[in-house]
Amino acid sequence: MTKTKTSPRLFVDTDLGPEKPLVLGVAQAHYLGHVMRLGRGDRIRVFNGRDGEWSAVIEKLEKSRCSVTLDQQLQIQNPEPGPWLSFAPVKKTQTDFIVEKATELGAARLCPVFTGYTNSTRINLERMRARAIEASEQCGRLTVPDIAEAMTLDKFMETWPSNRRLLVLDETGAGRPIAGVLEGLRDGPNGLSHDCGFLSGPEGGFEASELDALKKLDFVTGVGLGQRVLRAETAALSALACWQAILGEA
Repeated sequence: MTKTKTSPRLFVDTDLGPEKPLVLGVAQAHYLGHVMRLGRGDRIRVFNGRDGEWSAVIEKLEKSRCSVTLDQQLQIQNPEPGPWLSFAPVKKTQTDFIVEKATELGAARLCPVFTGYTNSTRINLERMRARAIEASEQCGRLTVPDIAEAMTLDKFMETWPSNRRLLVLDETGAGRPIAGVLEGLRDGPNGLSHDCGFLSGPEGGFEASELDALKKLDFVTGVGLGQRVLRAETAALSALACWQAILGEA
């Protein structure tokens, strides 16, 4: 296999550098050997979120481990600023979908937030992290989103940094059009700004008291996504798509 652009791409949590040997574990060895049908001499790509992306040659591939040697840096590490997405957890499959697509759309941080109408209270952060890694591997990102501990809405409001604009997805129709708000961030005094985040509610929406409490915070702007009633996961990802179109790196 000589075309590195079509080579499998894996995230590793170790330093990367020229001619550095690297040992991959059981899961990645199984993926390369049994799923991708690779062997000695084939190339893969690896990244760690710190040292860019590297091409590596498989030296030895066994059932429980794979030894590779890095030989060429394909991409240098560049900043990948993006919005933070905080969202009320939904069912497991939909949460997986949010994590996967939010990663593809450039979210830098993902945080589950428990609101009054949140139906799902069981959060598996390791599963979220695994889904984010898989999505980063597939979409070509050089970083993996941070996965924050789940928290209540009250704690969320207390800990959100006041210098980062929080756009609350207001399903009541009282929010400002999201495109105009994002354009305002672009045209701010510091030019192109990525210092913002989104808060998406649960399947039943926010409680009226929750929206009232949020709107009292100086750093909060309520935004709307149009006249249609969107599913919770659709709303969260629509907001990120708007950000990507207006403020993203593409």
